[in-house]
Amino acid sequence: MKVCVVGLRGVPSIMGGVETHCEQLFPRLKQLHPSDSFTIVGRKAYLPKQVCEYQGLQIVSLPHAHSRYFETITNTIYGTVYARFAMNADILHLHGIGPALVAPFAKALGMKVIVTYHSKNYEHRKWNCWARFFLRTGELFAVTFADRIIAVSKGIACDLRRRFPWAAAKVYFIPNGATDFGGNTAESRGAEEVLDRCGVRPSKYIISVGRLVPEKGFDELCSAFEATTLDCKLVIAGDADRESDYSNSLLERANDRLKFMGFVKRDALRILLSHASLFVLSSHNEGLPIAVLEALLAGVPILLSDIEPNRELGLQPHHYYKTGDIIDLRNKLSQAHERYRVKPTDRDAILRQYDWRAICRKTDRLYSSLQERSVIGTAWN
Repeated sequence: MKVCVVGLRGVPSIMGGVETHCEQLFPRLKQLHPSDSFTIVGRKAYLPKQVCEYQGLQIVSLPHAHSRYFETITNTIYGTVYARFAMNADILHLHGIGPALVAPFAKALGMKVIVTYHSKNYEHRKWNCWARFFLRTGELFAVTFADRIIAVSKGIACDLRRRFPWAAAKVYFIPNGATDFGGNTAESRGAEEVLDRCGVRPSKYIISVGRLVPEKGFDELCSAFEATTLDCKLVIAGDADRESDYSNSLLERANDRLKFMGFVKRDALRILLSHASLFVLSSHNEGLPIAVLEALLAGVPILLSDIEPNRELGLQPHHYYKTGDIIDLRNKLSQAHERYRVKPTDRDAILRQYDWRAICRKTDRLYSSLQERSVIGTAWN
């Protein structure tokens, strides 16, 4: 079986939830079926080499428009053509509702189509009305033309089945996973060096992770933190896709208490998470936030906005604040951070639901339902 994966910037070690998802999932699928071919199509701006190999995957870098409105769709069109005529792919796996705009084209070319629905991108504040229109069209094309739809959260799956009942049978809930960075936190090498480089001390900083885009709510987090008298720092790990008024306005707020670290590599991020006094996710929109799962894995206390995907994780009520309410967030930040530490039994119960191995087997079963090949793994749920 030949699978071509399109809609992401690339792998490995490229910022973004979709990119992390693919970096964790597809090497595992390759291990399950070594004779199958998995090709990841990425974008030239993020992948300097035209073709390379990563853990058994072929990584192909293709062109795209240099515009935030057309970067993804142009690369997806190139990737679809590549999948059909260069690979003769059996399955085109599209990540996101924007890339799903090509679903009818891919079907016309004779490929099976799977769409992974990561989030309701049309709710993101950065898009104008035309971009939102095309993203909604991509959603409609996904439910109309895709052979299977993977929703990364129960909320997205239920919403799709409610709004598109005629397509409900092909919507499957398969979540993101908790990415194990590897190694023991207490024994992580270079922890002191990483903390020194970031200008922080253990348990004397709050950390948040994500791209510098409006839907992450970093402006509200900064305002809430600045309104406290906490004797600690706020560290934000992440960068902007490209320079914008929003990202510039955030970076201009940087000072000795408020630090923007840019994109942080995975080993350093694990160290920053595990030594923080609190992890905060202030998002207004998510699919299923991998950053929260990684924070749970690192054992750091957690405070989240009360959007549905965050509540879906099932933490106790005191781990949430009212989304967009700076005063509520300020008050929660001002309380003892240790109260936000998740009980080990609750943490383990949550993480068991987001095991990449089980997620891989479920995805493999979905592929098998299209290809009628033998399945390795547990029973389909």
